[in-house]
Amino acid sequence: MADDSRTENSGVFGSYAAIGDSFTEGVGDPGPDGRFVGWADRFAVLLADRMPEHSFRYANLAVRGRLLDQIVEEQVPRARELAPDLVTFCAGGNDIIRPGSDPDDVAERFERAVADLAGSVGTVMVTTGFDTRDVPVLRHLRGKIATYTAHVRAIADRYDCPVLDLWSLKSVQDRRAWDADRLHLSPEGHTRVALRAAQVLGIEVPADPDQPWPPLPPRGTLEVRRDDIQWAREYLVPWIGRRLRGESSGDHVEAKRPDLLPL
Repeated sequence: MADDSRTENSGVFGSYAAIGDSFTEGVGDPGPDGRFVGWADRFAVLLADRMPEHSFRYANLAVRGRLLDQIVEEQVPRARELAPDLVTFCAGGNDIIRPGSDPDDVAERFERAVADLAGSVGTVMVTTGFDTRDVPVLRHLRGKIATYTAHVRAIADRYDCPVLDLWSLKSVQDRRAWDADRLHLSPEGHTRVALRAAQVLGIEVPADPDQPWPPLPPRGTLEVRRDDIQWAREYLVPWIGRRLRGESSGDHVEAKRPDLLPL
């Protein structure tokens, strides 16, 4: 089994590049400058804290809406070129949620990319899917996501990759871990993922990512239904419209941090 609690290099990495889609770009976690922050940026800070000041370098190549093949074509070669000590690789989620997609096929393409990266960078951390049991729209895809997650863990075994297991991170199954669009994490959700990523590398973290949320007052059926209708009007209908038009939220968007720069 892949070791999710490894202490390779005691969690000390001098450089880190994140590749992926909206999840890794940080959508749902806006920063003061208008750009998204996200779990990868927050994880980078935890890594940088273990290095001498200004010696740690970080790149975030992720772009929202990217499919696996686009990430492999655009981001993997750049990550190989940068050759950082650590790469986090989260991809395939946008493929899996598309009608008719085959998680076995997506996993085969994912594995080829992992093999490509593993020969060029120090360590490749791979990321599983979330358990979408309680996520509207995505709950009916739970079986496909579980299948892909099983493949990712098997690939990690074969290439000795640490695994950021989001399926087992129970705290992000709370609706407060998600943005209003119900497709991306909230700032607190991103924070919890960053903490778990650090734990995977054996880094001591300032808070437990699985710490229980404060209790919520009960919600009535009418209130839940009203929220669902508003969400469908504001987020679901535009999302479906983009799919029908062949558009992506990442069209004309570039990586926010394409070079390994001091953090």
